[in-house]
Amino acid sequence: MILEINPRNPEPRKIRQVAEILSKGGVIAYPTDTYYGIGCDLFNKPSIEKIYKLKRQSPQQPFSFICSDLKSISEYAQVTNYAYKTMKRLLPGPYTFILEGSRLVPRIMLTKRKAVGIRVPDHPICTAIVKELGHPVISTTATDPENGRILETPQEIRDVLGHSLDLIVDGGPVSGRPSSVISLIEDVPEVLREGSGNVEIFQTS
Repeated sequence: MILEINPRNPEPRKIRQVAEILSKGGVIAYPTDTYYGIGCDLFNKPSIEKIYKLKRQSPQQPFSFICSDLKSISEYAQVTNYAYKTMKRLLPGPYTFILEGSRLVPRIMLTKRKAVGIRVPDHPICTAIVKELGHPVISTTATDPENGRILETPQEIRDVLGHSLDLIVDGGPVSGRPSSVISLIEDVPEVLREGSGNVEIFQTS
C-alpha cells in the first residue's frame, strides 16, 4: 500500500497510522532529506533481521537509525560537549554521525567497536513518524537487492520491494544525494563519506 503524506505539513492522522504499523513490527519505506529509506522500529529484532535479508546485507554492517532531535540522540549515544555543539550546528540535515552507542541500543545495531550511525534528517515526515512512535526508526537506503540500484520513487519501490513491505509512504521527490558520514568517536572528526552535507568544517588545510 502506498500512503501519500504532505511533505511540508504531515497529516497527524496519517502519521499515527504509520507509527501503528511500525509498533506492530511492520517494515516501511519512507522519504528522508537524501533518499527514500527502508525502516522499522529500532527495538524490533525480527523486523531488523527482515531488512537485512531484504537488503542482502550482513549484520556485520549495521544500519543507521533516525532520532527525532538532538536531545533524543543523547539517549542512544555517548555525546560529548564537542559532539553536541557540532551536531547542534548541523542538524537537522543530511548527515550521519558515528558515535559510541549507549546501552539502550540493541546489540544487532552496534559495530564491533560499539559504534552507531545516527541521523536527524531535515524532513518533516520521517521526524514526525519517529516522534509519534516514541523511539528511533532504522534507516537504510531503498535499493534493488539484485543490483544495488537506488530506488528513487515510491512507485519504483513498490515494483521492486512491494511484496516485502507493509507500507510505502509517498512524500514526493527527495534530493537523491547521500548523507555525509562523519565519525565523532573520541572527539576526533573524520569524514567517512562526503555527501550532500557540507564537510568543510571538518577539513583541515
